[in-house]
Amino acid sequence: MAERMLQFVRLSQQTPEKRPATVRREDFDEIYARFDPARASEQASRCSQCGVPFCSVHCPLQQNIPDWLKLTAEGRLEEAYEVNSATNTFPEICGRVCPQDRLCEGNCVIEKGFDAVTIGAVERYINDTAWEKGWVKPPKPPRELSHSVGIIGAGPAGLAAAERLRSIGWQVHVYDRYDRAGGLMIYGIPNFKLEKDVITRRTAQFQEGGITFHMNCEIGRDVTVAELREKHDAVLIATGVYKARDIEVPGSHLAGVIPAMTFLTASNRKGLGDAVPEFDSGALNAEGKRVVVIGGGDTAMDCLRTSIRQGAASVTCLYRRDKANMPGSMREVHNAEEEGVRFAWLTAPEGFEGDDKVTGVRVTKMHLGLPDATGRQQVEPIPNSSFVEGADLVIKALGFDPEDLPGMFEEPALKVSRWGTLTVDRKTMQTSLPGVFAAGDIVRGASLVVWAIRDGRDAAERIAEYVAARDSVARAAE
Repeated sequence: MAERMLQFVRLSQQTPEKRPATVRREDFDEIYARFDPARASEQASRCSQCGVPFCSVHCPLQQNIPDWLKLTAEGRLEEAYEVNSATNTFPEICGRVCPQDRLCEGNCVIEKGFDAVTIGAVERYINDTAWEKGWVKPPKPPRELSHSVGIIGAGPAGLAAAERLRSIGWQVHVYDRYDRAGGLMIYGIPNFKLEKDVITRRTAQFQEGGITFHMNCEIGRDVTVAELREKHDAVLIATGVYKARDIEVPGSHLAGVIPAMTFLTASNRKGLGDAVPEFDSGALNAEGKRVVVIGGGDTAMDCLRTSIRQGAASVTCLYRRDKANMPGSMREVHNAEEEGVRFAWLTAPEGFEGDDKVTGVRVTKMHLGLPDATGRQQVEPIPNSSFVEGADLVIKALGFDPEDLPGMFEEPALKVSRWGTLTVDRKTMQTSLPGVFAAGDIVRGASLVVWAIRDGRDAAERIAEYVAARDSVARAAE
């Protein structure tokens, strides 16, 4: 073990410099600076190189984190990149958007008493450097194969599977109903967390490597699943989940009450230079408005912080539990608080006020009761505690459910679970349709980018195994 490791005993945790809240709330630039080489090496050297690396255990991709931290500490950055990218299709994205405080860093063995190694910031540094140095290469296979796959969905799961299969020589075609590849990474995550050129440079590289993208292509309208099954050796469904959850309360129909993805997509499209009439008209623009966001996850944090940057008069988050029970990243909550968001804990909406346009949210106070079967405390309303929170724009960030894929795809034989997610064989990742696989949120439910990457990479392996087994049987029958 290099002498330069285990430096946590003398070096304190240092995160990358964060721009002041008064400055960063004025633009959509990423809020964290990059480590300089010396600082990255120092922070990587804090790793204890423990025998059982819980950071790796709690990473969905099971990355060899201690190895690339050690290589970074020793200045062997290209090797660190090779180790990091061997298990992660999009390490430069995970370094930015993963909730490391809940995953790798939250389980770092030096966390108690010494503060965790800044794994996410080092990962971002390694991979931004790799792009600058030209170490990141398109997925060029050693030889071309005749096998082809049709992937429905250009989000992280679909793209991860595409890269894996292309790297072994498959002919890869990605079909997506939107005009840009990236899924929620391009239209759902704001620039201050993930600047769009980080995604577009990767998809451009995939095209250079021979992956074919069919954008603005809607399954069931422009091409059918049956046609894809006829054309390709296998089909992967990786659509993600986009149907916004709603609350059935009076006033939901009022103008100014909108879903989170509608709001975020308009903002991201505007930032990409698209014409967005609903933004320009003010319908999807928070400027000068009293904004209320309902929800406590990362999507809610994105809406809150986007509203601040658009120049909202006030921004309030309504969440029915307390801060300790929020499902989103605590780092994001802290960043939102710094930027001027007001959190109204233990509050739940009863309805929306207004005639044609929303003027307020009728709210009731809540308190935490006894734990349910999962161990989480139930929430119960406090009698006679209602009040009205003034609002000109209400954004519902209540999570996402699957769309009706059997109906949309005109494939009634495509089986779904009681939650609407696609049903797959857990070992093969194959759906009820032979040769059709599924991965990512459409199977697991709304989750993290890193889990989608893991599922996409796993699906690529299962698809390759399926076709190899099929070809073996065909040869034996000849």
